[in-house]
Amino acid sequence: MAGPVSAEPGQTWSSGFTFILAAVGAAVGLGNIWKFPYVVGVSGGGAFVLVYLGCVFLIAIPILIGELLIGRLGRRSPPVAAARVAAESGRSRRWSAIGWMGLIAGFLIATYYSVIAGWTLAYIFKAMSGFGGVAATEVAQQFDLLQEDAWAMTLWHTVFIIAAMSIVARGLNDGIERTVSILMPALFVMLLVMIGYAAVAGDFGAGLAFLFNTDFSKITADTVLVAIGQAFFSIGVAMGLMLVYGAYVPKRISLTRSATIIAVADTLVAILAGLMIFPLVFANGLDPADGPGLIFRTLPTAFASMPGGSLFGAVFFLLLAFAAITSIIALIEPVVAFAEDRWNLPRKKGAALFGGLAWLLGIGTVLSFNRLSDFAPLGVFAVFDGLTIYALIDYFTANLMMPVGGILIALFVGWRVRPEFVEDNLAFGSPLIARTWLWTLRLVAPLAILAVLLTSLN
Repeated sequence: MAGPVSAEPGQTWSSGFTFILAAVGAAVGLGNIWKFPYVVGVSGGGAFVLVYLGCVFLIAIPILIGELLIGRLGRRSPPVAAARVAAESGRSRRWSAIGWMGLIAGFLIATYYSVIAGWTLAYIFKAMSGFGGVAATEVAQQFDLLQEDAWAMTLWHTVFIIAAMSIVARGLNDGIERTVSILMPALFVMLLVMIGYAAVAGDFGAGLAFLFNTDFSKITADTVLVAIGQAFFSIGVAMGLMLVYGAYVPKRISLTRSATIIAVADTLVAILAGLMIFPLVFANGLDPADGPGLIFRTLPTAFASMPGGSLFGAVFFLLLAFAAITSIIALIEPVVAFAEDRWNLPRKKGAALFGGLAWLLGIGTVLSFNRLSDFAPLGVFAVFDGLTIYALIDYFTANLMMPVGGILIALFVGWRVRPEFVEDNLAFGSPLIARTWLWTLRLVAPLAILAVLLTSLN
């Protein structure tokens, strides 16, 4: 077998720019739009942003570089790439567990992410209709009604899965690359348009103050753990997607520079989302602490009572749908690539097979919000009491599989990959930066993620 350094995949990104667009699209998701801005606001504003950026550079970027490196060295789907790099480094092929864990975690996340993304499609039409003309005080109830309607949720879940699978089925260049080349610039344009709308129709000063007032007194050990967790989860590592996207990166593209751009762009989008959302929230006297409800209860209430709310509400939910579709195609790509790689399954058949499976598993999430809302499959265990099908999938992927996967990536690249493979594929600009990255990957990142893992399990 040829070494991973010289191996070439069957397909590659056409340019570094399209790779970055795709990776940013994979990282930017619904969580960026509501969770990060709120966490910033309640955790010290500008002070938290500084802590968060520190975590991005010390934890997220080192692991992201490591994951992209495994992909480019292995040049195959996640499990095959990890096993190949391990073998070429003289290590056990059992390190393929890195690829398996990311692939499975990403696929499981896709099954419920599609359901939640389907809500954005439903709300595009709700906004266009002026939310049915009901009083602003009644708009929030429409979200409860949507969640209670299993058939409606299934419909939008189905539409979203079909859209995602049709993109993945067309392959890297004709499907994923072409899609992100259109949707990501459109997403940024819509984001800027919505910020302009928020500046005119909302309380922009209050939004700025909420996001950027610097209060270091709010920075505690728990806040730092929140920053570590947010940095790790937001960038999209340990879900297989960055590993498979890394497999398509040509040698001429710098992984270190690309990883930095991806992380900074992801953070920038999250901050811009705050500038879009919170001026509208404060202008209407609404609660910025409404969590996921901020998107589907609080903001629709604001749009329903504001000039041009129907138009800009539809634009807002279209923006969310774009962010969601670029994420879910990245979550599905690893498993389709594996079927193509290991079983020689044609891509279109693989997309149909795993798209259908994701749809089927997603029905469990649909029912978790209505007919099976009281069903806890593992309720016999105290730790899982009250967790629905959806909550269990979220718990296992976010609290166990992703953190463990991130730790394994760091340890594998830091301690087990042959140094010459690393030196041949990564350019840091100086030996000091290279050593800092290596020891951060070996010690700092694994210990930090382990702290988040243990905290989440308590």
